[in-house]
Amino acid sequence: MKLYAIGDLHLGHKVNREELANLRPHPDDGLILVGDIGETVEHLELAFGAATRHFAHVFWCPGNHELYTLTTQTTKRGRDKYQECLDVAARFGVKTPEDPYTVWEGCDYGDGTGGPVLIAPVFTLYDYSFRPSHVTRENALKWAEEADTVATDEFLLHPDPYPSREAWCDALVTETERRLEEAIAAYEAKQTTTTTATDGQQPAQKPLSVVIANHWPLREDLIYIPRVPRFTLWCGTKRTADWHTRFRAKAVVSGHLHVPRTDWRDGTRFEECSLGYPRQWEPARAQGLDINDCLREILPGPAEAPAPPLPVEGAGVVGHAPPQWRRYG
Repeated sequence: MKLYAIGDLHLGHKVNREELANLRPHPDDGLILVGDIGETVEHLELAFGAATRHFAHVFWCPGNHELYTLTTQTTKRGRDKYQECLDVAARFGVKTPEDPYTVWEGCDYGDGTGGPVLIAPVFTLYDYSFRPSHVTRENALKWAEEADTVATDEFLLHPDPYPSREAWCDALVTETERRLEEAIAAYEAKQTTTTTATDGQQPAQKPLSVVIANHWPLREDLIYIPRVPRFTLWCGTKRTADWHTRFRAKAVVSGHLHVPRTDWRDGTRFEECSLGYPRQWEPARAQGLDINDCLREILPGPAEAPAPPLPVEGAGVVGHAPPQWRRYG
């Protein structure tokens, strides 16, 4: 049993829609769709239909594009637009951030350890905090505009009923932290009860690990978008920077940036696994590759991080392995 992920399918583009037909069967495996499937109910139906036909388990977390209010398609805004997406997912049996988290027992990590894994699709949005310290929140949008950067979200992603996107983000992060803490505690309590009931005769239970899947990256230091460096405003929240250690993440999965890469922080693997717009993954197509080659293996995944480089004076952060840049897979 393996777990794969892919994000940013952007099915509003014909090339990407047609690519779904190439998806191969994985009857025993799971797939995480990490947001930005598209903007409409029809896009969700296409993706969820293809995914559930080919995978045993499918998980989804929303991106900003799913939350857009396109007046030609819907009048739903904010949380109501999110609920519309949840309703589609429920019809296809796709697990969402609002469902109880799934625990996979006996997962093989590829390094001989294995153990139970909590699969947690989450939804955090962003709060404009990914910005330099000298830029205030009040001046953040002006700072981005000075570099000709304004996200479409400012016009199409509405926070209703919250007064702002920051307020919605704050509520989402607080609730997600509570749910992750409770899910981990509940699993451990169940294992303790089972061991006690059998007079300690049960074999020692391996500790629970977590896979966190969120459209937006959890850490600002994993963002590298030199063409639009001030777009970071719309890329996450600093409140999630320690989630990988706080919630014992085996892996953290994200999309949004359209810059596929693998990073390691504190022993946790971070996977940016977006497909992107057709022009962005055209080099992979030119090599004869398709959507199957662009799926990222999350579990078991690589057994361990590559060795970090030797310290070099002036090189910045020391002790982290360099990012593994990916054009596919």
